[in-house]
Amino acid sequence: MRALKKGIPLYVQVLTGIALGVLLGNFAPDIGVKMKPFGDAFIKLIRMGIAPIIFGTIVVGIARMGDMKKVGRVGVKALVYFEVLTTVALLIGLTVSHFLAPGQGMHMVVKEADAAAVSQYATQASHISAVDFILNIIPQTVVGAFTNGDILQVLLFSCLLGFALSKMGERGRKFIDFIDSLTHGMFGVIGIIMKIAPLGAFGAMSFTISRYGIKTLANLGLLLASVYITCIFFIVFVLGGVLWYTCRTPIWTFLRYIKEEFLLVLGTSSSETALPGMMSKMEQAGCARPVVGLVIPTGYTFNLDGTCIYLTMAAIFVAQAYDVHLSFGEEATILAVLLLTSKGAAAVTGGGFITLAATFASLHSLPVAGLAILLGVDWLMSLARALTNLIGNGVATVVVSRWENSIDGERFKMAMRGDPLPELEEEEEYIPQDEAITRAEPALARTR
Repeated sequence: MRALKKGIPLYVQVLTGIALGVLLGNFAPDIGVKMKPFGDAFIKLIRMGIAPIIFGTIVVGIARMGDMKKVGRVGVKALVYFEVLTTVALLIGLTVSHFLAPGQGMHMVVKEADAAAVSQYATQASHISAVDFILNIIPQTVVGAFTNGDILQVLLFSCLLGFALSKMGERGRKFIDFIDSLTHGMFGVIGIIMKIAPLGAFGAMSFTISRYGIKTLANLGLLLASVYITCIFFIVFVLGGVLWYTCRTPIWTFLRYIKEEFLLVLGTSSSETALPGMMSKMEQAGCARPVVGLVIPTGYTFNLDGTCIYLTMAAIFVAQAYDVHLSFGEEATILAVLLLTSKGAAAVTGGGFITLAATFASLHSLPVAGLAILLGVDWLMSLARALTNLIGNGVATVVVSRWENSIDGERFKMAMRGDPLPELEEEEEYIPQDEAITRAEPALARTR
């Protein structure tokens, strides 16, 4: 989101809210823990607008793109990119876990209390399968997709409606314009909500510091540091390398451009809160709206680089902590299983823990109860994976746009330099070829 027109820029306000939250949570924890509703309310307000924005952006983007082969081509390129990058993330997480060995020497044993603490995740994990995941993408009703807030369900319906409207010609044009206006209105709503982002960041940070405290880093500090080091390495060298190779742009320049969204995730530990802002930012940077509408929402399920790093390192950490020796074949199995189960991590309540529980249960060599030792610092590690996921999806949008020649190179350079950007022009309306010929016949007849 752009800075406020007058007064202190928004990102400065968010950063100030985070700092005040840390101070209050550390020095007055009894008061700080009561600030939680501010953070919860802000996140709920942002999530309220995610489904309509995704719906409108995708429907209008596909309907006006016209060429269904192009839609499919963009989707395939995005999915291939997602699979390659998430596999790299899993491999890097595995390598760093072995090199730093954060769980080695703990000699943990399974306790009944640990098993009870994670029983809810194990129970939910027992119901997760590839078939269930695929069937869950199909909503019971159209309205249900929006009321449940399931991004994949909204994505499916939006794509189908976009395809249908693209074939309706003149009959569907008014409906497309209406949805486009609705989407612009929802972005306006998000703009209003973003004005209280500093308060939301303050409340979320106050609660987390009050509830868990800095001392929670003592026992799992090395694991925490390992996750952060790995995520930073992945952002700088992998994502940075991809961005530089694709458009000769340093990763630091890109991070400066998305600083508001970056700080928003930093304050709330949720990459979802930055989704509307990222879609707007990438479109402002010159990426075509249809590509933005397809890549970013899909990336929030299929391109979770930070989550993949966390899942691999957590699995190896538990194995090291409980002195479980994993063979090469077992580690390869963990990577293969996580490559599949991680795809549902963002769409399932309980996220990483349920995904890990499902992975552990399928292997039988790792104790599901071992997840209990991660409960205390998961909120801190969630920050690293949320930031990595955010940056990864932003870079993915630039890369796919470049592959499709659907990016305004000059506008992108201006955005990266921080120059004032001109207002975006409305995308040209798509007219099917047969209808275009019909419209042109009277004019052609007059010229004969």
